[in-house]
Amino acid sequence: MTRGGLAAKVQDARLWSRLMALAAIGGTAKGGVCRLALTAEDGAARVRLADWATARGFTVSEDAIGNIYVRREGTDPTLPPVMTGSHLDTQPTGGKFDGVYGVLAGFEVLEALEDAGVQTRRAIEVVGWMNEEGARFQPGCMGSGVFAGAMPLEAMRAVADKTGATVGASIDALPTVGATRDFGFPVHAYVEAHIEQGPRLEAAGDTIGIVTGIQGARWFAVEITGSEAHAGTTPRAQRKDALMAALDGIQALRAVMTDPDDQVRFTVGRMEVGPGSPNTVPGRVFFTIDFRHPDAATVQRLGDVVAPTLRAAAGPCGISITETFTGPPVAFDPLVIEAVTDATKALGYKHHALPSGANHDAKFLARVCPTGMIFIPCLGGVSHNEAESATPEDCAAGARVLAETLLALAQ
Repeated sequence: MTRGGLAAKVQDARLWSRLMALAAIGGTAKGGVCRLALTAEDGAARVRLADWATARGFTVSEDAIGNIYVRREGTDPTLPPVMTGSHLDTQPTGGKFDGVYGVLAGFEVLEALEDAGVQTRRAIEVVGWMNEEGARFQPGCMGSGVFAGAMPLEAMRAVADKTGATVGASIDALPTVGATRDFGFPVHAYVEAHIEQGPRLEAAGDTIGIVTGIQGARWFAVEITGSEAHAGTTPRAQRKDALMAALDGIQALRAVMTDPDDQVRFTVGRMEVGPGSPNTVPGRVFFTIDFRHPDAATVQRLGDVVAPTLRAAAGPCGISITETFTGPPVAFDPLVIEAVTDATKALGYKHHALPSGANHDAKFLARVCPTGMIFIPCLGGVSHNEAESATPEDCAAGARVLAETLLALAQ
Protein backbone atom coordinates (compact mmCIF):
# COMPACT_ATOMS: atom_id res chain seq x y z
CA MET A 1 0.00 0.00 0.00
CA THR A 2 1.34 3.45 -0.92
CA ARG A 3 2.20 5.98 1.78
CA GLY A 4 -1.04 7.56 3.01
CA GLY A 5 -3.25 4.86 1.54
CA LEU A 6 -4.14 3.31 4.88
CA ALA A 7 -4.66 6.73 6.46
CA ALA A 8 -7.33 7.40 3.83
CA LYS A 9 -9.27 4.41 5.13
CA VAL A 10 -9.60 5.92 8.62
CA GLN A 11 -13.24 6.90 9.07
CA ASP A 12 -13.66 10.10 11.08
CA ALA A 13 -17.33 9.50 11.86
CA ARG A 14 -16.81 5.89 12.94
CA LEU A 15 -14.04 6.83 15.35
CA TRP A 16 -16.04 9.71 16.78
CA SER A 17 -19.14 7.53 17.16
CA ARG A 18 -17.19 4.95 19.14
CA LEU A 19 -15.65 7.66 21.34
CA MET A 20 -19.11 9.01 22.16
CA ALA A 21 -20.50 5.52 22.75
CA LEU A 22 -17.88 4.78 25.41
CA ALA A 23 -18.26 8.29 26.86
CA ALA A 24 -21.87 7.41 27.65
CA ILE A 25 -20.68 4.54 29.89
CA GLY A 26 -20.14 6.38 33.16
CA GLY A 27 -21.21 9.70 31.64
CA THR A 28 -21.72 12.55 34.12
CA ALA A 29 -24.28 15.36 34.22
CA LYS A 30 -21.57 17.89 33.35
CA GLY A 31 -20.58 16.07 30.18
CA GLY A 32 -17.60 14.17 31.55
CA VAL A 33 -17.03 10.56 32.48
CA CYS A 34 -16.62 8.70 35.78
CA ARG A 35 -15.39 5.22 34.92
CA LEU A 36 -13.05 4.13 37.67
CA ALA A 37 -10.89 1.06 37.20
CA LEU A 38 -12.61 -2.31 37.67
CA THR A 39 -16.04 -0.85 38.42
CA ALA A 40 -19.21 -1.98 36.68
CA GLU A 41 -18.78 0.92 34.25
CA ASP A 42 -15.25 -0.18 33.39
CA GLY A 43 -16.52 -3.70 32.87
CA ALA A 44 -19.24 -2.45 30.55
CA ALA A 45 -16.70 -0.52 28.48
CA ARG A 46 -14.55 -3.66 28.18
CA VAL A 47 -17.56 -5.67 27.01
CA ARG A 48 -18.44 -3.02 24.42
CA LEU A 49 -14.91 -3.02 23.02
CA ALA A 50 -14.85 -6.82 22.93
CA ASP A 51 -18.20 -6.90 21.11
CA TRP A 52 -16.91 -4.49 18.46
CA ALA A 53 -13.77 -6.57 18.07
CA THR A 54 -15.57 -9.87 17.77
CA ALA A 55 -17.91 -8.43 15.16
CA ARG A 56 -14.88 -7.59 13.00
CA GLY A 57 -13.30 -11.00 13.46
CA PHE A 58 -10.50 -9.91 15.80
CA THR A 59 -9.31 -12.03 18.72
CA VAL A 60 -9.92 -10.80 22.29
CA SER A 61 -7.95 -11.90 25.33
CA GLU A 62 -7.28 -10.72 28.88
CA ASP A 63 -4.64 -11.34 31.53
CA ALA A 64 -4.45 -11.78 35.29
CA ILE A 65 -4.07 -8.05 36.02
CA GLY A 66 -7.09 -7.10 33.89
CA ASN A 67 -5.46 -5.85 30.70
CA ILE A 68 -7.60 -6.48 27.60
CA TYR A 69 -6.06 -7.22 24.17
CA VAL A 70 -7.61 -7.06 20.69
CA ARG A 71 -5.46 -8.80 18.05
CA ARG A 72 -5.52 -8.65 14.26
CA GLU A 73 -3.34 -11.49 13.10
CA GLY A 74 -0.34 -11.02 10.81
CA THR A 75 0.92 -13.29 8.06
CA ASP A 76 3.66 -14.58 10.38
CA PRO A 77 2.13 -15.37 13.80
CA THR A 78 5.57 -16.30 15.17
CA LEU A 79 6.77 -12.68 15.05
CA PRO A 80 6.31 -10.44 18.10
CA PRO A 81 3.33 -8.12 17.55
CA VAL A 82 3.25 -4.37 17.20
CA MET A 83 1.13 -2.99 20.00
CA THR A 84 -0.88 0.18 20.48
CA GLY A 85 -3.47 1.34 23.01
CA SER A 86 -3.97 3.20 26.27
CA HIS A 87 -6.60 2.83 29.01
CA LEU A 88 -10.37 2.78 29.52
CA ASP A 89 -10.52 4.01 33.14
CA THR A 90 -10.98 7.70 33.99
CA GLN A 91 -10.65 10.10 36.88
CA PRO A 92 -13.75 10.56 39.10
CA THR A 93 -14.49 13.77 37.19
CA GLY A 94 -12.70 12.81 33.98
CA GLY A 95 -13.28 13.59 30.34
CA LYS A 96 -14.25 11.74 27.18
CA PHE A 97 -10.78 11.37 25.65
CA ASP A 98 -8.04 10.77 28.23
CA GLY A 99 -6.94 7.19 27.69
CA VAL A 100 -9.89 5.91 25.72
CA TYR A 101 -8.83 7.89 22.65
CA GLY A 102 -5.65 5.82 22.39
CA VAL A 103 -7.59 2.56 22.61
CA LEU A 104 -10.16 3.58 20.02
CA ALA A 105 -7.65 5.22 17.67
CA GLY A 106 -5.83 1.90 17.68
CA PHE A 107 -9.06 0.02 17.09
CA GLU A 108 -9.87 2.34 14.18
CA VAL A 109 -6.50 1.39 12.65
CA LEU A 110 -7.44 -2.30 12.88
CA GLU A 111 -10.76 -1.54 11.18
CA ALA A 112 -9.04 0.54 8.49
CA LEU A 113 -6.65 -2.35 7.79
CA GLU A 114 -9.60 -4.71 7.55
CA ASP A 115 -11.49 -2.36 5.22
CA ALA A 116 -8.41 -1.99 3.00
CA GLY A 117 -7.76 -5.74 2.93
CA VAL A 118 -4.15 -5.14 3.97
CA GLN A 119 -2.23 -7.98 5.57
CA THR A 120 0.69 -7.07 7.81
CA ARG A 121 3.64 -9.37 8.54
CA ARG A 122 3.32 -8.82 12.25
CA ALA A 123 0.10 -8.98 14.20
CA ILE A 124 -1.14 -5.63 15.51
CA GLU A 125 -2.68 -5.64 18.97
CA VAL A 126 -4.75 -2.95 20.66
CA VAL A 127 -4.49 -3.04 24.44
CA GLY A 128 -6.57 -1.43 27.16
CA TRP A 129 -4.24 -1.24 30.15
CA MET A 130 -5.89 -1.69 33.56
CA ASN A 131 -5.91 1.17 36.08
CA GLU A 132 -3.69 3.74 34.42
CA GLU A 133 -5.27 6.59 36.38
CA GLY A 134 -4.63 5.32 39.90
CA ALA A 135 -7.81 7.04 41.08
CA ARG A 136 -9.38 4.01 42.77
CA PHE A 137 -6.31 1.80 43.29
CA GLN A 138 -2.76 3.05 43.79
CA PRO A 139 -0.32 3.09 42.08
CA GLY A 140 -1.46 4.08 38.62
CA CYS A 141 -0.21 2.45 35.41
CA MET A 142 -0.77 -0.81 37.26
CA GLY A 143 -1.64 -3.00 34.28
CA SER A 144 1.30 -1.85 32.17
CA GLY A 145 3.60 -1.93 35.20
CA VAL A 146 2.81 -5.57 35.88
CA PHE A 147 3.06 -6.42 32.17
CA ALA A 148 6.52 -4.87 31.99
CA GLY A 149 7.72 -6.61 35.16
CA ALA A 150 8.04 -3.36 37.12
CA MET A 151 5.29 -4.30 39.60
CA PRO A 152 4.70 -7.77 41.12
CA LEU A 153 1.41 -9.36 40.04
CA GLU A 154 0.30 -10.80 43.37
CA ALA A 155 1.17 -7.63 45.30
CA MET A 156 -0.88 -5.54 42.86
CA ARG A 157 -3.83 -7.94 42.98
CA ALA A 158 -3.79 -7.54 46.78
CA VAL A 159 -4.06 -3.72 46.63
CA ALA A 160 -7.36 -2.51 48.12
CA ASP A 161 -9.43 0.61 47.55
CA LYS A 162 -10.95 2.72 50.35
CA THR A 163 -13.81 0.25 50.78
CA GLY A 164 -11.49 -2.74 51.17
CA ALA A 165 -12.22 -4.20 47.73
CA THR A 166 -9.05 -5.66 46.22
CA VAL A 167 -7.80 -5.45 42.67
CA GLY A 168 -7.83 -9.23 42.32
CA ALA A 169 -11.39 -9.67 43.55
CA SER A 170 -12.57 -6.79 41.37
CA ILE A 171 -10.92 -8.29 38.27
CA ASP A 172 -12.47 -11.68 38.99
CA ALA A 173 -15.91 -10.06 39.30
CA LEU A 174 -15.73 -8.49 35.82
CA PRO A 175 -17.50 -10.11 32.86
CA THR A 176 -15.16 -12.40 30.93
CA VAL A 177 -14.42 -10.93 27.51
CA GLY A 178 -11.85 -13.32 26.06
CA ALA A 179 -9.34 -16.10 26.51
CA THR A 180 -6.77 -15.87 29.31
CA ARG A 181 -3.45 -14.40 28.18
CA ASP A 182 -0.10 -15.06 29.87
CA PHE A 183 2.46 -12.36 30.67
CA GLY A 184 5.91 -12.19 29.23
CA PHE A 185 5.22 -12.32 25.50
CA PRO A 186 7.66 -10.22 23.44
CA VAL A 187 6.52 -6.99 21.75
CA HIS A 188 8.20 -5.59 18.63
CA ALA A 189 7.17 -1.96 19.29
CA TYR A 190 4.53 0.05 21.14
CA VAL A 191 2.91 3.32 20.02
CA GLU A 192 0.39 5.16 22.20
CA ALA A 193 -1.91 7.91 20.91
CA HIS A 194 -3.22 10.39 23.49
CA ILE A 195 -4.55 13.88 23.93
CA GLU A 196 -1.71 16.17 24.99
CA GLN A 197 -3.31 17.16 28.32
CA GLY A 198 -1.43 20.43 28.02
CA PRO A 199 -1.67 23.65 25.97
CA ARG A 200 1.43 23.58 23.76
CA LEU A 201 0.03 22.05 20.57
CA GLU A 202 -3.01 24.30 20.62
CA ALA A 203 -0.87 27.38 21.28
CA ALA A 204 1.40 26.54 18.35
CA GLY A 205 -1.48 25.76 16.01
CA ASP A 206 -0.09 22.25 15.46
CA THR A 207 -2.11 19.08 14.96
CA ILE A 208 0.41 16.41 15.96
CA GLY A 209 2.87 16.19 18.83
CA ILE A 210 5.77 13.80 18.31
CA VAL A 211 6.56 12.76 21.86
CA THR A 212 10.24 12.42 22.75
CA GLY A 213 9.81 10.95 26.23
CA ILE A 214 8.15 11.30 29.63
CA GLN A 215 9.43 13.46 32.46
CA GLY A 216 10.52 11.99 35.77
CA ALA A 217 8.38 12.01 38.90
CA ARG A 218 8.61 11.49 42.65
CA TRP A 219 5.47 11.13 44.76
CA PHE A 220 5.16 11.37 48.54
CA ALA A 221 2.54 10.63 51.19
CA VAL A 222 2.80 12.85 54.27
CA GLU A 223 1.09 12.48 57.65
CA ILE A 224 1.43 15.20 60.29
CA THR A 225 0.30 14.45 63.83
CA GLY A 226 -0.53 17.22 66.29
CA SER A 227 -3.04 17.37 69.10
CA GLU A 228 -6.76 18.19 69.02
CA ALA A 229 -7.65 21.21 71.16
CA HIS A 230 -10.50 23.63 71.71
CA ALA A 231 -10.49 26.34 69.03
CA GLY A 232 -11.79 29.01 71.41
CA THR A 233 -9.65 28.45 74.48
CA THR A 234 -6.23 27.16 73.40
CA PRO A 235 -3.51 29.84 73.04
CA ARG A 236 -1.37 29.71 69.91
CA ALA A 237 1.80 28.88 71.85
CA GLN A 238 0.16 25.76 73.30
CA ARG A 239 -1.23 24.43 70.04
CA LYS A 240 0.07 21.50 68.03
CA ASP A 241 -1.90 22.43 64.93
CA ALA A 242 -1.32 19.77 62.27
CA LEU A 243 -3.00 21.82 59.54
CA MET A 244 -0.86 24.91 60.13
CA ALA A 245 2.26 22.72 60.10
CA ALA A 246 1.13 21.18 56.81
CA LEU A 247 0.43 24.57 55.24
CA ASP A 248 3.78 25.95 56.38
CA GLY A 249 5.56 22.96 54.86
CA ILE A 250 3.65 23.17 51.60
CA GLN A 251 4.34 26.88 51.29
CA ALA A 252 8.06 26.31 51.95
CA LEU A 253 8.15 23.60 49.27
CA ARG A 254 6.27 25.80 46.83
CA ALA A 255 9.04 28.40 47.16
CA VAL A 256 11.72 25.75 46.63
CA MET A 257 9.95 24.30 43.59
CA THR A 258 9.38 27.61 41.80
CA ASP A 259 11.70 27.97 38.81
CA PRO A 260 11.97 30.80 36.25
CA ASP A 261 11.48 28.42 33.28
CA ASP A 262 8.27 26.99 34.77
CA GLN A 263 9.38 23.40 34.13
CA VAL A 264 8.91 22.10 37.67
CA ARG A 265 5.51 20.58 38.36
CA PHE A 266 4.61 20.54 42.07
CA THR A 267 1.13 19.49 43.19
CA VAL A 268 -0.59 18.71 46.47
CA GLY A 269 -3.53 16.75 45.11
CA ARG A 270 -5.13 15.20 48.19
CA MET A 271 -5.53 16.47 51.74
CA GLU A 272 -7.42 14.96 54.66
CA VAL A 273 -7.87 16.93 57.89
CA GLY A 274 -8.98 15.37 61.14
CA PRO A 275 -11.07 15.39 63.16
CA GLY A 276 -12.82 17.77 60.76
CA SER A 277 -14.72 19.80 63.32
CA PRO A 278 -15.01 23.57 62.74
CA ASN A 279 -14.22 24.40 66.38
CA THR A 280 -11.37 21.94 67.01
CA VAL A 281 -7.69 22.47 66.30
CA PRO A 282 -6.76 19.78 63.74
CA GLY A 283 -4.77 16.92 65.24
CA ARG A 284 -3.99 15.04 62.03
CA VAL A 285 -3.38 15.96 58.41
CA PHE A 286 -2.60 13.61 55.53
CA PHE A 287 -1.59 14.95 52.12
CA THR A 288 0.13 13.86 48.92
CA ILE A 289 2.86 15.47 46.85
CA ASP A 290 3.34 14.95 43.12
CA PHE A 291 6.64 16.43 41.85
CA ARG A 292 7.84 16.13 38.22
CA HIS A 293 10.61 17.42 35.97
CA PRO A 294 12.13 16.27 32.64
CA ASP A 295 15.75 16.38 33.89
CA ALA A 296 16.95 13.40 35.94
CA ALA A 297 19.40 15.41 38.06
CA THR A 298 16.71 17.94 38.94
CA VAL A 299 14.27 15.17 39.87
CA GLN A 300 16.87 13.79 42.25
CA ARG A 301 17.94 17.14 43.71
CA LEU A 302 14.52 18.65 44.35
CA GLY A 303 12.98 15.36 45.41
CA ASP A 304 15.64 15.05 48.08
CA VAL A 305 14.60 18.46 49.46
CA VAL A 306 11.02 17.41 50.20
CA ALA A 307 11.55 15.55 53.50
CA PRO A 308 13.93 18.01 55.24
CA THR A 309 11.80 21.00 54.21
CA LEU A 310 8.65 19.44 55.65
CA ARG A 311 10.37 18.36 58.86
CA ALA A 312 11.73 21.87 59.41
CA ALA A 313 8.20 23.27 59.12
CA ALA A 314 6.51 20.70 61.35
CA GLY A 315 7.40 22.51 64.60
CA PRO A 316 6.02 20.66 67.64
CA CYS A 317 4.06 18.21 65.48
CA GLY A 318 5.13 14.73 64.53
CA ILE A 319 5.61 13.91 60.83
CA SER A 320 5.83 10.80 58.67
CA ILE A 321 6.98 11.04 55.03
CA THR A 322 6.81 8.09 52.64
CA GLU A 323 8.01 8.20 49.05
CA THR A 324 5.31 6.25 47.21
CA PHE A 325 6.65 6.41 43.65
CA THR A 326 9.97 7.15 42.01
CA GLY A 327 10.18 7.28 38.22
CA PRO A 328 13.17 8.62 36.31
CA PRO A 329 12.64 10.41 32.99
CA VAL A 330 12.16 8.09 30.01
CA ALA A 331 13.48 8.80 26.51
CA PHE A 332 11.51 7.14 23.71
CA ASP A 333 13.18 5.01 21.06
CA PRO A 334 14.50 6.74 17.92
CA LEU A 335 13.02 3.93 15.78
CA VAL A 336 9.48 4.80 16.84
CA ILE A 337 10.05 8.56 16.91
CA GLU A 338 11.30 8.34 13.33
CA ALA A 339 8.31 6.26 12.24
CA VAL A 340 5.88 8.77 13.78
CA THR A 341 7.79 11.69 12.25
CA ASP A 342 7.83 10.13 8.78
CA ALA A 343 4.09 9.43 8.93
CA THR A 344 3.29 12.94 10.16
CA LYS A 345 5.36 14.62 7.46
CA ALA A 346 3.98 12.38 4.72
CA LEU A 347 0.43 13.29 5.72
CA GLY A 348 1.29 17.00 5.83
CA TYR A 349 0.25 17.76 9.40
CA LYS A 350 1.76 20.67 11.31
CA HIS A 351 3.72 19.24 14.20
CA HIS A 352 6.49 19.64 16.71
CA ALA A 353 8.43 17.44 19.10
CA LEU A 354 7.78 17.67 22.84
CA PRO A 355 8.13 15.65 26.04
CA SER A 356 5.11 14.40 27.95
CA GLY A 357 4.43 16.06 31.27
CA ALA A 358 2.01 13.31 32.31
CA ASN A 359 2.78 9.69 33.05
CA HIS A 360 1.46 7.14 30.58
CA ASP A 361 1.51 3.39 30.16
CA ALA A 362 4.14 3.99 27.47
CA LYS A 363 6.58 4.78 30.28
CA PHE A 364 6.52 1.13 31.36
CA LEU A 365 6.38 -0.33 27.86
CA ALA A 366 9.64 1.50 27.12
CA ARG A 367 11.28 -0.99 29.51
CA VAL A 368 10.48 -3.94 27.23
CA CYS A 369 10.31 -2.68 23.63
CA PRO A 370 10.89 0.35 21.36
CA THR A 371 8.17 2.81 22.36
CA GLY A 372 6.77 6.18 21.31
CA MET A 373 3.68 8.36 21.54
CA ILE A 374 1.52 10.59 19.37
CA PHE A 375 -0.24 13.62 20.87
CA ILE A 376 -3.21 15.55 19.52
CA PRO A 377 -4.44 18.89 20.94
CA CYS A 378 -7.10 19.25 23.60
CA LEU A 379 -9.06 22.44 24.16
CA GLY A 380 -7.20 24.79 26.47
CA GLY A 381 -4.90 21.97 27.51
CA VAL A 382 -7.63 20.88 29.96
CA SER A 383 -7.67 17.27 31.13
CA HIS A 384 -8.66 15.31 34.27
CA ASN A 385 -11.74 17.51 34.03
CA GLU A 386 -15.27 17.02 32.75
CA ALA A 387 -14.69 19.93 30.37
CA GLU A 388 -11.93 18.02 28.53
CA SER A 389 -12.49 18.38 24.79
CA ALA A 390 -10.93 17.42 21.45
CA THR A 391 -12.23 17.86 17.91
CA PRO A 392 -13.30 15.05 15.57
CA GLU A 393 -10.78 16.35 13.02
CA ASP A 394 -7.84 16.16 15.42
CA CYS A 395 -8.89 12.72 16.66
CA ALA A 396 -8.98 11.47 13.08
CA ALA A 397 -5.62 13.10 12.28
CA GLY A 398 -3.95 11.32 15.18
CA ALA A 399 -5.50 8.01 14.08
CA ARG A 400 -4.18 8.54 10.55
CA VAL A 401 -0.65 9.15 11.80
CA LEU A 402 -1.00 6.11 14.06
CA ALA A 403 -2.21 3.99 11.13
CA GLU A 404 0.79 4.82 8.95
CA THR A 405 3.17 4.39 11.88
CA LEU A 406 1.82 0.97 12.85
CA LEU A 407 1.78 -0.18 9.24
CA ALA A 408 5.45 0.72 8.83
CA LEU A 409 6.43 -1.01 12.06
CA ALA A 410 4.33 -4.11 11.34
CA GLN A 411 5.81 -4.68 7.88
